[in-house]
Amino acid sequence: MIKHTLFLLLFVKICFLHAQSATTISGVIKERVKSEVIANAEVVLEGDFTPITTNELGEFKLITSNKGDFILQISTPDFDSKRIPVFLDDNNIDLGIIFLERDMTVEKSINLINITDDELLDDEINSNALALLQSTKDIFLNRAAFDFGQAFFRVRGYDSQYGEVHLNGLPMNKMYDGRPQWNNWGGLNDVIRNQQYANGLEASDFTFGGILGNTNIDLRPSGLRPGTRLSSSLSNRTYSGRLMATYNSGVKNEKFAYIISASRRWAKQGYMDGTLYDSYSVYGSLEYLLNEKNTISATAIVASNRRGRSSAITEEVQEIQGNRYNPYAGIQNGKIRNSRERHIREPLFLINYHHESKSLQINAGLGYQTGVYKRSRLGYYNAPNPDPTYYRYLPSFYLNSPIGANFESAIQAEEGFVENPQLDWENIYKANTSINQIGEAAYVLYDDTTKDNQITARATANINIDSHLKLDLGLSHRKLNSKNYAQINDLLGAEYHRDIDTFSETLNDISSEVNKGNGAVFNYNYNLKGNNSDIYTQLNAHYNKVKAFVAGKYALVNYQREGLFKNERFIDNSFGESEQVKFSNWSLKSGASYTITGRHWVSVNTAIINRAPVLQNVFINPRENNTVVPNLQSETMTSVDATYFLRMPKLTGRFTGFYTRFQNTTDVNFFFVDSGVGSDFVQEVLTDLDKLHLGVELGLEYQVSSAVKLSLVASVAKHEYASNPFVTINFDTAGATEDLIDISGSKFLGQSAVKDYKLAQGPQKAIAVGIEYRDPKYWWVSASANYLANNYANISTITRTESFLIDPETQLRFPDATDENVQKLLKQKPLDNFYLLNMVGGKSWLKKGKYISVFASVNNLFDTTFRTGGYEQSRNGNYGQLKQDNFSGNPSFAPKYWYGFGRTYFLNFAFSF
Repeated sequence: MIKHTLFLLLFVKICFLHAQSATTISGVIKERVKSEVIANAEVVLEGDFTPITTNELGEFKLITSNKGDFILQISTPDFDSKRIPVFLDDNNIDLGIIFLERDMTVEKSINLINITDDELLDDEINSNALALLQSTKDIFLNRAAFDFGQAFFRVRGYDSQYGEVHLNGLPMNKMYDGRPQWNNWGGLNDVIRNQQYANGLEASDFTFGGILGNTNIDLRPSGLRPGTRLSSSLSNRTYSGRLMATYNSGVKNEKFAYIISASRRWAKQGYMDGTLYDSYSVYGSLEYLLNEKNTISATAIVASNRRGRSSAITEEVQEIQGNRYNPYAGIQNGKIRNSRERHIREPLFLINYHHESKSLQINAGLGYQTGVYKRSRLGYYNAPNPDPTYYRYLPSFYLNSPIGANFESAIQAEEGFVENPQLDWENIYKANTSINQIGEAAYVLYDDTTKDNQITARATANINIDSHLKLDLGLSHRKLNSKNYAQINDLLGAEYHRDIDTFSETLNDISSEVNKGNGAVFNYNYNLKGNNSDIYTQLNAHYNKVKAFVAGKYALVNYQREGLFKNERFIDNSFGESEQVKFSNWSLKSGASYTITGRHWVSVNTAIINRAPVLQNVFINPRENNTVVPNLQSETMTSVDATYFLRMPKLTGRFTGFYTRFQNTTDVNFFFVDSGVGSDFVQEVLTDLDKLHLGVELGLEYQVSSAVKLSLVASVAKHEYASNPFVTINFDTAGATEDLIDISGSKFLGQSAVKDYKLAQGPQKAIAVGIEYRDPKYWWVSASANYLANNYANISTITRTESFLIDPETQLRFPDATDENVQKLLKQKPLDNFYLLNMVGGKSWLKKGKYISVFASVNNLFDTTFRTGGYEQSRNGNYGQLKQDNFSGNPSFAPKYWYGFGRTYFLNFAFSF
């Protein structure tokens, strides 16, 4: 691929090496109301892709060899973009003074950014790829983030680990799961708005990139609007109130600038029952301008986010309690208490050096991140399951009894669930005190805790070889030390917890005291270590109507586990350091665009990316032992996209087709096997898993008049399994039993026949029609009607293996497990298709040089109930059990679903000066 691309670049250079005439377009950009010049505004010929910026006097001079009709676009944050038709014919063009007006809808992007980030219902579906898209002006990506995002739509079906987020050029994707943790800077909307975004496989100035796209958030004070901004918000979504304040000094004495910003968000209960919200964020950045070309900056971010989590529920539970129901929460002493809280506080410290001249741009940075990530959980030991939605407490348990349906008991169960639907904290305390006379805990509230320390170093250089060629270089290194352990949060009235596995009666740590008190580390304790180094280079060429690039990346990754507990079940494989797991990978991508005319152009990009598995998919059960996934492979992605762009004076848009195949992926999943008096973790390992993503995207905007704009956005895709992966099940307690399948306690189930099943990657069909009205008196309103379809729950791979069809009593295939009956039982059904209507609007005033604005939005205006995703339960281990469970039509182990928010509102007041 490199040879062909280099040949193309050489051929194009030879063709256009002769002298070419050029046209100069010049002008001055000013703000209309105060007539102040606007520095750092971006000026570009649409279809040319090579922007320039205005100087400190607001002046620009764009030199181009293009000919014909083009549209000159001028844009800068907080102002409406201006599109000016120009005809290029070797004559210089002086546009004089060009006035930009403040964007009256700027509050929409500021506030909806926060909304889409905060409407995550649970960590299990926390793959908010849409957070990457918040700065782009592409109409399709805007709709995807702000409208389709309510249903957890994923652009091209990709998880957010396949897109990169950088702060001041430093990568922020976690080594553990590959995803950016948006909570690390959540709430700092005022200071994360200066962003550079590359979509899909496009060439990026700052990174080789991922297939989803790449965002670099520039936090330097000099790139943000100076002044003060105060805002206050009310909402009924994840939080009920928000306060934000930001001050940017601007560049003082042409030497330094600084920003301070803070926000506070809170709610006793969000839209979902029992989901408290308590968050604050503080940001500070100081930038020193050494001279016109060189600056250094120091940035600190401290963001704390505590929130109550909610659970996926079955349709049976939803029909009884509604889609806001949350079984994790209950009332204690008159207050709501959630047993599943998430608390993230991971401060960031960045130091950066920037050099910018006509022929060379350098960005070098050093980052350090530390902090804690806690997820609370209610553990129970030789005691009844406290979950009010536990299957034995619901009507379906009595309807699906092997001895026949018991309708009377089913009615009583439903009545009891209606009367007492929440977690019973009072009974939990009674079990730990009055019933248990020896002080041993039957129930323990504990935190799964992760403490990360990571150092990141990165340097990039952009070298303008001449007016046609540019070379990008970059190298980075990340070093992670991650402490992972369970810590007792509350003994709930008991005196101690006995730290043993209740199934095997074995010690979780043979070297420490078995009885644990409040604050003690128990159950598991280990470190994960990771090192990731990479180097990339990219050559860009631009000759008249052709623009092309070729990029390569080489990465070295190694992982290691260090056990701090000697587990009695894995006594020879739990304590101390594991082997080092090492990967080295090459990745290549290239692309080219051709300008048909100044208003029509096409582009094609392609990539072959080899990537090491993320840390969470390397060790089978890192909580207890050092065992690595057997035959672990690097993941291979083959991807191509092609786009047609349209830029008319009134009609703009693009049409894109894409294809991506994931090969050799590995997936490690954890779930509970319930025995009635306790629970045990099972690890499911999928290897040699292939996935296919293909589809088309359409985004169009039509400017009917100066006040009215129409839009049409659509995505039609197919995301499905493309192979039958191998499945292995590993049992926590198997290491202490005698009838092991192998010494590690694993059982190989063979291949899972999942090929052609749909992936649970959000709606695979999404259409939006929008209209926006902007009044000259500075108020605006817009509405979008959205249709979302072809969404699927995640399937159980165990039920698609041959072992699922074997009767454990006879060791033979179930007689009635014919292909027809099995396909009928395991048929994948899509979630309901649905419509959503969203409305947003606002009004702004300019009073004595100060801006006052009001913004309001209503999502899901008709209060539609819809499922955003879900998963099949794997509790039924064979065909006979699953068939019996489904016999009544109301299975006890039916799929569990997450439900989207109903009608919600968001109201914001802002004051800027």
